[in-house]
Amino acid sequence: MIIQVMLSFAVALAVSVTAGLVLIPVLRRMKVGQPIQEDGPVWHSTKEGTPTMGGIIFISGIIIACLITGFGEMTAGNYSHIIVLSFALIFSLIGFLDDYEKLKKKQNLGLTAKQKFLLQLIAAIAFVLTMQLTGNLTTSVYVPFVNISFTLPAVIYYIFAAFVIVGTVNSVNITDGIDGLSSGVTIPVAASFTAIALLWGDTANGITAAAIVGGLIGFLFFNFYPAKVFMGDTGSLFLGGAVCALAFSMDIPLILIPLGIVYFIETLSVIVQVTYFKLTKGKRIFKMSPIHHHFEMCGWSEYKVFAVFTTVSAIFAVISYFGVYQRYG
Repeated sequence: MIIQVMLSFAVALAVSVTAGLVLIPVLRRMKVGQPIQEDGPVWHSTKEGTPTMGGIIFISGIIIACLITGFGEMTAGNYSHIIVLSFALIFSLIGFLDDYEKLKKKQNLGLTAKQKFLLQLIAAIAFVLTMQLTGNLTTSVYVPFVNISFTLPAVIYYIFAAFVIVGTVNSVNITDGIDGLSSGVTIPVAASFTAIALLWGDTANGITAAAIVGGLIGFLFFNFYPAKVFMGDTGSLFLGGAVCALAFSMDIPLILIPLGIVYFIETLSVIVQVTYFKLTKGKRIFKMSPIHHHFEMCGWSEYKVFAVFTTVSAIFAVISYFGVYQRYG
């Protein structure tokens, strides 16, 4: 199994680097430039025109790696990695539509919030039903660190799953605010899933998680500050979908709380800021939200934000691994 996992990582890394070298010039020629959010930090205006939809780069690496290294799993009748990839790709398609609308309108406004929520909710419910119908999911909820499980009624579980998936996917999307940040934060998350899969002998999810690590490292060659390409919603929604799909496929959705701590802090900072602003009629807690912009406004460089947030993600990735270690370890 470990050879398949290592091969998946290597293939995804190699394909992503190659795809980046080929696709970025193409995106430039197509003038697929990122519109910059008007209420973001003023110095981000220099990023205007940087090619977007670059998530295609690591998505291609992940797909090819999983198809090559997961072929044996498919011949054995295990398609869980294909279901995980399919779910992530559906979210990527939603992100692509959002990116396309932004480019068409030439401003940082794509699909409406209601449109995105409805599409994401439909995708989340379809995924949960597919996983359960194929025998890859139960309505049992495992609680990390205390090593106990409890079973929910099916309807309650579906509501819980939809809430977790839509919330997490959008949290990953919010984290994609400065060069390399969403990639850097997600690499430890995927690495933790890889380690857990190796511990449990879960080959299909192991090769998927390892492919995400390899694909994102390859993408960072082009996305690290100063970014030559942005992943766009095409990439960030794919990552959110993949992270959620892995958690549910491995039957440990609650692990997303500690494992995705950075994602959720980012989202919480937005909720707190908006709520406080409305309650106080114009006052703010943070200089700007999401919180990575607050630290930028405090004088942190993009390098420092990337390093600190990625380190926090890595620490909680290790903690999360030990949170589920005793389940089968």
